[in-house]
Amino acid sequence: MQQKLIYILFLLTSVISYGQVNLFMESDKSEYNGKDIVNLTIVLELNGIDLEPQTRFQLPDLSKFNIIGSGSMTNTLIDPATNTLITQKISRIALEPKKRGKIKIGSVLVTVNNKIYKTEPFDVNIKDIIDKRSLASNLSNEVYLNMEIEDREVYQDQPTVAVLKVYSKNMDNLRKVKDVHLPRQNNINVHPISFSKSEIDPSGSNNMASQVLAVFMVFPNEAGYVEVPSVSASVSTYSNKNKIVSNKVKLNVKRLPEGSPDYFKNAVGNFNVSVYNASKEKIEVKKPINVVVKVSGEGNLPDMHLPKIVSSPDYEVFAPKITSKVVPGTTGMKGEILASYVVIPKKAGPISIQTEKFAFFDPASREYVDLGQKTLDLNAFSHDQILESRTTVEKVNEYTNTLLETVDTPVLKTTTFKVKEKSKFHWNILLTNISILVGLFIMYLLFKTWQKKRALVKETATPKPLGSVAETEKEIRETLKTDINDYFSYLENLKDNEDYQKFFDTLEEMDIDVRKQYFQSSSQDFRLFLESYKGLAVAEEYRNLLQRIQVEKYSPLKSAEGMEDLLKAVVNLYSQISK
Repeated sequence: MQQKLIYILFLLTSVISYGQVNLFMESDKSEYNGKDIVNLTIVLELNGIDLEPQTRFQLPDLSKFNIIGSGSMTNTLIDPATNTLITQKISRIALEPKKRGKIKIGSVLVTVNNKIYKTEPFDVNIKDIIDKRSLASNLSNEVYLNMEIEDREVYQDQPTVAVLKVYSKNMDNLRKVKDVHLPRQNNINVHPISFSKSEIDPSGSNNMASQVLAVFMVFPNEAGYVEVPSVSASVSTYSNKNKIVSNKVKLNVKRLPEGSPDYFKNAVGNFNVSVYNASKEKIEVKKPINVVVKVSGEGNLPDMHLPKIVSSPDYEVFAPKITSKVVPGTTGMKGEILASYVVIPKKAGPISIQTEKFAFFDPASREYVDLGQKTLDLNAFSHDQILESRTTVEKVNEYTNTLLETVDTPVLKTTTFKVKEKSKFHWNILLTNISILVGLFIMYLLFKTWQKKRALVKETATPKPLGSVAETEKEIRETLKTDINDYFSYLENLKDNEDYQKFFDTLEEMDIDVRKQYFQSSSQDFRLFLESYKGLAVAEEYRNLLQRIQVEKYSPLKSAEGMEDLLKAVVNLYSQISK
């Protein structure tokens, strides 16, 4: 009986030693800063030669992290004490947290010899730590910028919203932060939403007051891990100007799904396309008309490739003038973009103007939407057909206008208000008027002489101080200051009279006068000056306005609406510059 008991114990010991499975997962630490990487280690230990994993490691839900990298290895050894084969499978995963706070990491599953083993879940704590960047001089370690992007996993060309905050223990320092410069990089497109400062929150993290400086949209235009560069700003004091920068944020940009149409380019969002004729006159052969391709919706509107008008032997088409009316929306930039084409029909009769095929990807439904081609059917007339179709009143009006423009008509004379000649001339009245004029002239000369003597005595008694260089420069600038409102009124009259050549000449003259006011000779130097003293937004708006003026100036067709929008943009920008 005793020998049987010893045999059973020996058998159980052999089973335990030859068939033991250990599976566990751990992190390198339990608390992390906002920018730290979470390293997970998964270990599967098999003690025995008959144990073989039937599945790979089945990971838990890691959607709250960005998987940066992973790796695995296998170790095999023999325990000399028990003469047992030990196999270790080790995997490591590097994760970047998307959110702050306590995040739960679930169990890892693996099947060994038809039995499922799992690890115990645990929590990791991600602290909301501000990326601290030191300042120079007396503002060192007092003001910090932090860029926050909540949704860090998006599709290519899909926007994500970034919020820039400033933190400081001294609320007075928050009012000194200005001149925010948004990031620039080839693989992202950035569009501002708002530069309005929010109310100061005195109860921020780590006993620091905070304030929102800017909100902007980031459109990554390539797949993979894209790093959004730092945002910079300046902190101005009485003595100097210091620069501060924010943290960088890494995005996990998903590649667009397969199955896109061949003519799909980069439109991501929800859009609609239409084409129409903006010309009001009848369409005549070899006379230009204005055809507009309109793309409206919400998404990456400012950065997408617009569908063009397809060339045809029935008409000639020229490069379009692009007009954008876009504002920030909830899922991208929303509004409309108008591409105005000059089209010249080559033949009389029906003409079909077609656009390129257009398709876009809708992130909401995760599907491609094919809008196909848009067609505009027109009917062109020859010159003789246009003349025959005119009514009698139109023919009379045209004949009258031609007559008034080409024939010199005699001047009409009237005697209604003619002054009748008097028979007798009054010399007394003439002499009296001459005496009054001579007396007034002598009094004026005496007054000017007295005024000069008084000014000379006053200048001799109290010499005028020279003043500083800054005061002198300010005085000269005030002397050279241009009355910009006179230009605005004159431009309004030229626009209403459709004198567009004089309109653009006056615009150029106004720009030169404004640049002289700030001692800048060229447009390039003036743009750099605006970027330093008015901010990047004003400088960029000035550059875009100059390009828009050149495009509108040399456009063969000019619409009243386009000139009205151009004048509004000129008034808004130059009013800011001349403040």
